[in-house]
Parts: sequence; C-alpha cells; structure tokens
Amino acid sequence: MSRLRFEVITAAFGKKAIEVPLLKERPSDYYGVNVFNREKMFKYLPGDVYAKLVDVIDNGAPMDQSIAGSVAEGMKRWAIENGATHYTHWFHPLTETTAEKHDAFIEHNGKGGVIEEFKGNLLMQQEPDASSFPNGGIRSTFEARGYSAWDPTSPAFLMDDTLCVPTVFISYTGEALDYKAPLLKALRAVDKAATDVCHYFDKNVKKVTTYLGWEQEYFLVDEGMLLARPDLLLTGRTLMGHDSAKNQQLEDHYFGSIPERVAAFMKDLEIESLKLGIPAKTCHNEAAPNQFELAPIYEECNLAVDHNMLIMAIMKNVARRHGFRVLLHEKPFKGVNGSGKHNNWSLGTDNGTLLMAPGKSDKENLRFITFVVNTLAAIYRHNGLLKASIMSAANSHRLGAAEAPPAIISSFLGSHLSSVLDHLETTDDVVKILSKRELHLNIPQIPELMIDNTDRNRTSPFAFTGNRFEFRAVGSEANCASAMIALNTAMAEQLVLFKQEVDALIETGVAKEDALVSVIRKYIKYSKPIRFDGNGYSDEWRKEAQERGLDCEASAPLVFDRYLDSASIDMFGKMDVMTETELRARNEIKWEMYTKKVQIEARVLGDLALNHIVPTATKYQSMLLDNIIKMEQVLGKEEGDNASKENIDTVKIIANSVAEIRRMVAEMVERRKVANRIAEEREKAIAYHDKVAPMLESIRTHIDNLELIVDNELWTLPKYRELLFIV
Repeated sequence: MSRLRFEVITAAFGKKAIEVPLLKERPSDYYGVNVFNREKMFKYLPGDVYAKLVDVIDNGAPMDQSIAGSVAEGMKRWAIENGATHYTHWFHPLTETTAEKHDAFIEHNGKGGVIEEFKGNLLMQQEPDASSFPNGGIRSTFEARGYSAWDPTSPAFLMDDTLCVPTVFISYTGEALDYKAPLLKALRAVDKAATDVCHYFDKNVKKVTTYLGWEQEYFLVDEGMLLARPDLLLTGRTLMGHDSAKNQQLEDHYFGSIPERVAAFMKDLEIESLKLGIPAKTCHNEAAPNQFELAPIYEECNLAVDHNMLIMAIMKNVARRHGFRVLLHEKPFKGVNGSGKHNNWSLGTDNGTLLMAPGKSDKENLRFITFVVNTLAAIYRHNGLLKASIMSAANSHRLGAAEAPPAIISSFLGSHLSSVLDHLETTDDVVKILSKRELHLNIPQIPELMIDNTDRNRTSPFAFTGNRFEFRAVGSEANCASAMIALNTAMAEQLVLFKQEVDALIETGVAKEDALVSVIRKYIKYSKPIRFDGNGYSDEWRKEAQERGLDCEASAPLVFDRYLDSASIDMFGKMDVMTETELRARNEIKWEMYTKKVQIEARVLGDLALNHIVPTATKYQSMLLDNIIKMEQVLGKEEGDNASKENIDTVKIIANSVAEIRRMVAEMVERRKVANRIAEEREKAIAYHDKVAPMLESIRTHIDNLELIVDNELWTLPKYRELLFIV
C-alpha cells in the first residue's frame, strides 16, 4: 500500500465521532428559531401589515408594495437581534444549486458613520449580475442585468450571520432564469384547475395545495479518503474502482445499526434542520454501504423544494465538521445502489381533504378516482416529458439498476386499485375502496396490523402508495422543482380538459355523476398503457413498453427533446408556466450542462489514467521484470523462466493494459476535440453521449483489471473496500 494511502486510511480509522451537545429543549421548543415565521411576523410587524402579508401567503392576494418597508424593518430587527450582519436574496439558478450575494445592513448616516438599514425596495427586488448564470442564449454575455424578486410564500431564514430572503430570478427581458418562478406558476395552475374540479364534489373548496415529501438519499465518505480520490472530488463519482468483495449483497446495511460517527452527524444535521424549520423526521441506513437517507414530514410544494435545496447545503457543511464529505451524485459507486430523491406528491384542499386518499362514501371515492385517473392520464400524455424532467448525465447512470426505476415512465397502482379501475371501465358502479385491511398474525402479543391495500413496487418510476404518488425516478442531486414543474403543469392541463368534457356532457342534460363516470371511464381506457405492475427491469417490459407507445429513449440529450415537442410547448404556454423561448433556453442549458459534465469526467479520467494508473502499473511491471531477471541469474534461464512463468504472464497483461489505456485516452482526447468543434449544443451533447462517454467505461475496464493485479502497496488511490467501509 502506498504511504499516502496508508496515512489516509489510518487517519480515517482513528477518527472519533464529534460530540453533539444534547439540547435540553424538546425539538418543538427550538423548531423554526432561525425562521421569520408567522410567530416572528406577528411579533415584529404592525397588525395591519401582518394581516395583509398573511393574505398574500394563504390566499394568493396581490402584494401590496406599501407594506414592504414595514416588513423589511421587522425582518431586519429580528435578524439583527439574532446576530445577523448581512442579508442576501437566495435563489435557484439553473445550475442545480443555490445562489446568494451578501450585503451588509449598513448605509451612511451623514455624520461620518453608518447605520443599520434594510429598506422595502431592497427586500422586494435586487439586481444580481445575470451574465455568469446559465441563460440558454436569452442574454448576450455583455448584457448582465437580471432581477431577483421576493417570494413571500417562503419565509426568510438565518444562516450564520446572514438573513436569507427566498426569491425568484428573472432576466432583464422577463424570462425566468431559475426554477422557482415556473414552479410557482405551475402550482397556481394546478390550484385553479383542481379547485374547479373539486366543485363537482364540494362547492366550499377555495384552494387546492400541492404537497411534496422528498426522501433524500446520500453517501458519506471519510474526508481524507475523498481528498485522495481526485475523481470523487471533481466529478462526484468514482471513474474507476473494482468491486469490493463485500458490498451490499448480504443486505446487512439497510436499516442496520447506525455507526457512531454517522449518528453524531445525523443528530447535528437534524438539529440544524429543525432550527431552520425543516421538519426532518426520518433517518436510516440505506441499501448500499455508507449510504443513508433523510426524510421530512411533507410540506407545501414550494416550501418543500426550498427546504430540500437548503438541506443539501446544510448537510455538506455539517458533514465536514464530522470529518465526512457528502456525495449527492446519483451513482458515485459502480455496482451498488445509486441515490435517488423520491418525490411523494399529493393534492389537498383548504378544508383538509387529501384528494389522492380513498373515502368512506361513494361520493368521496368518486372524487378519489377522479383525481387518480386524471393523474394517470396526465403522466401518460406527457410520459416523455416527465422522464426529461428527471434526466441528467448523473441520473442516467442510476436509472434501471439496483432498485432504481428504469428510464421508462410507468405507474404502479397495486392489484386492488387496478381492479377497481378495471371494474369501473366496464360498469357504472362506484366501487367501495378500503384503504386498509386487517392482517391477523395469530400471535397474542402482537396487535392486529392494518395493511395497505397497495403493495410497493421498487422498480416503478411513478407508484401509487396509499394517499399519494411517489415519483421515484428523481435523482439525489436534482432540484425537485424540475420534476414538480412538469408534473403539476401536466396535471393542471389534464384537469382543465377533464372539466371541459364533463361540463359539455352536463350541458346536454346528462346528470353530473353520470357525466363524471363517463369521462373517467374514457380516461381509464386512454391511460391504460401507463399502468404497469410488473418488473420494470425485464427485457420483456421494454419490448412491451415500446408496443404501448411509451417513450423508451435512454440517451439523455435525446430525452431532453421532449421539452420541445409541440405538445409540451403548447401545454406550458396554455398553463402560463413557461414560454417557448424559456423552454428552448432551458434545453440549451441542459445540453450544455450534459456536455460539460461528461467533458470534465473525460479530462479527469485521462489525467488519472496517465499520471496515476500507468506509472503505478509500470512501476510494478518493472519490479516483476527485475524479479524475472534475478530468477534467471540464480536458477539459469530455463529453470528461471519456469519459476517466473506467472510473473511473465502478468508482465504481458500489464503491458497490454497500459498500451490500451494510453491508446484509448488518446482516442478519447481526439473524440473530444471533434465534438468541441460542433457549434450547436444539442449536436455536441449527442456527440459526447455517443462518442466520448463510452470511452470512459472502456478505459475503466482496463484500470479496474490492473487494480486486481498491481501490488496493493503501490496502488495510490483508495479502493472500494476502503471507501465504502470506513465510517
């Protein structure tokens, strides 16, 4: 083992868990202490200002700009009392990360000093430089102006000494350059459409809220180990590395006892999350070694998205305090589970009704079936777009293996709900739907269990799970907003179509319930190709999916095309979520981002191959040759050759692998040069996918073979057995 690797490994084993001070308070006592929530608003704002702001948040009332000054003053007083010295507009540019520019609470006082100040105009709007953020050609490089504007529906919060104000981010010409602006529009569209449909069942419904509960999977790696792996440091995944003899095949890590260092990290992360109003509830070991999960209680969708972006930033900071690095890449280690971010999505009314939950009466169950069937119709109509919303260079490595759903969107309902829809397809009955059933274990000490009528299918990208749908194809590193924009817009469009058809029947004299059932039956038949309860990994399913007309494309650059289908452009336009200009700009960014990520991986792998692997293998080869020569000197050529036969064979294998690595790296460089000369971003991304990306796997194969051959003492990079089993 190399001296560097030895020092890294021994240092990692010697690390102890950092003590996390146990707070005497209960979580409910410090939950949201760093958030300008309603309690703080009520305390720091005048009564009339508080009432107007709550009306904006709860009812979507237009923002009265006259209250901005009072709100800014209240925020500033609260923030400064809690140690803040700066403020920032916090937004989600199209980089899958967040952005912030910090300004101090100071202005000249006219007497040679300064005063703390935060005016309403600074709260409402700021002008961050837009030239360096992805814009997809909307702006020229020399045109820098962009605007961030306050989102009052997501509360401001404190991070260290900075007041963070969630905002949207738009260009000088009005196009959205972020995820939040179109998400808010999509949520508004589905609210309006779903409320209209709810009026068939309850005229008192005034608002429908979209709920999101995300499940964040991630890997933890010892910081010293990661710093000794340039591929992990620069790309987020291992570009080489042979399987460990033991990985997850014993299934002993999932839900296992949480290691001490990890438990300390999780406790620290949970405390930080709760202080920021993130309702972190669940944490556990995931399936792969060193893989874990955090999940909160569900929240309103816009707030949930903000909280997920915030948690990804927090966990990186907390991890470093504990000697870890967090890996959010969808597939950091080949041969074990990748990391997803299951998006549990549902709709609920202002009177507390979950629209995806079965009811106790025929009317309630008809409403339930209405929204389930419309969901199925929406994802069937736009199944290619839904896949495009979760596709990336990183997620393409994860999809279709090790419990990750395949790159074909389908929906699992379970046998019970499927039979209900099949029955309704051919009859007018509103079938009784029981959400739970009793399971008798015949063990006196164990109480009766209430079992969901829907089992779970871990290969389904979009599964019904009792009172919600679980969009399981979303990647760990992704901004949830991308999937939520596509899903909620598709649902809004479908509900509008549904209402138009029902109203048309009612206008001809058909009774309301008969009209509902008639249109529902139509959409049950229409959406039947999206329903699949079997094994999503099977070759038979891929063939069947193609026959059903589902989008089976797996090339990320081509999958992105679905955003520019006429149906997608028409849908986003009609629902007033994104214009064609915005969609085309975002696709330019997606293609460019794909190219750059593969390009970085290719450059890193080429560097490691030529500067780490080849020299190490050559050094070991020289040692073997030296041994062969000495054996000949001592034993004579014939006997020495016989004694050294295995070493001679190994020298030949190393020589062949080294030659192949050098040849393929050179070829990969040439392919990159050819691709880089392509001006059009889509064609360049396709070239990187088709010509460059396959070279990464080919080069890796030879490197991984050398890892098994070269003396362990010489190998410079930490191996899988070291990366995955030191916590």
